[in-house]
Amino acid sequence: MKSLLFILNPSAGRKHIKTKLFDIVDLFVKADYNVRVYPTQAKEDAVRIVSEEGWLYDLIVCAGGDGTLDEVVTGCMKCGCDTPIGYIPCGTTNDFAKSLGIPKDPMRAAKRIVKYRPRPVDVGSFNGDSFVYVAAFGAFTDVTYTTPQENKNYFGHAAYVFEGIKGIANLNSYHMKFEYDGNVVEDDFIIGMITNSLSVGGFTTPNAKLAKFDDGLYEVLLVKYPKNPIDLQATVTAYFMGEFNPAYMYQFKAKKIVVESEQAVSWTLDGEFGGNVTYAEVVNHHKAVSIIRK
Repeated sequence: MKSLLFILNPSAGRKHIKTKLFDIVDLFVKADYNVRVYPTQAKEDAVRIVSEEGWLYDLIVCAGGDGTLDEVVTGCMKCGCDTPIGYIPCGTTNDFAKSLGIPKDPMRAAKRIVKYRPRPVDVGSFNGDSFVYVAAFGAFTDVTYTTPQENKNYFGHAAYVFEGIKGIANLNSYHMKFEYDGNVVEDDFIIGMITNSLSVGGFTTPNAKLAKFDDGLYEVLLVKYPKNPIDLQATVTAYFMGEFNPAYMYQFKAKKIVVESEQAVSWTLDGEFGGNVTYAEVVNHHKAVSIIRK
């Protein structure tokens, strides 16, 4: 019999997973898995359990938001195990699950785990810290962790929209330099994101048309600071419509990006706070883990 570590974040999203838990475990057992269920007890708990025990299992399944998946992947990177990962998305937006075509219904996602094979995906590192699908800074990028959990549970994705609208009136400018593959981009920005996803914060990004999950490259989008209200309107409209506008944005693909800024900039990694830094090295680790998807 194969072994399965089922990591569950009991506070993710609207907690719908709890009503399906028995059926999901029963499904895994019927698929010939010996299942260990582990509800996470605190932040970084999934990192710890995977880094300590992940190599002992034939499959690791996590149920939670993209932050829970991030912790599982981080644990795999820490211990160097190549155990395949199954993902049951139960968060508020589940950006990476949408990108991979994983259903948001817990039972449908679980059935796919026992039906399909794992496929490799790239994993990023930000000053040594792992992330799965986005490292970002600036306007709207912190709403995933600044929005109160009770609001996310009650309003769902709309809570992010409300929080983002409040931030439009207080846009900050960040003077930053990005070096990649022998090129340099330096300017004043309001948003920047290094992605491996079709959406961020529930919105389709201008990077979506370039996204490939296993090509060894990240898609980079840098949005310039608008000089007047007309530019601001055009910039925000293009961003939320998922359209790249070269008049207001830079866009490129790269394996390694070195970022420098005059002031400490707050970054978000997979929807969680990633630190305030003036220097960052972002590296794409090609096909570092395998996730079950169609």
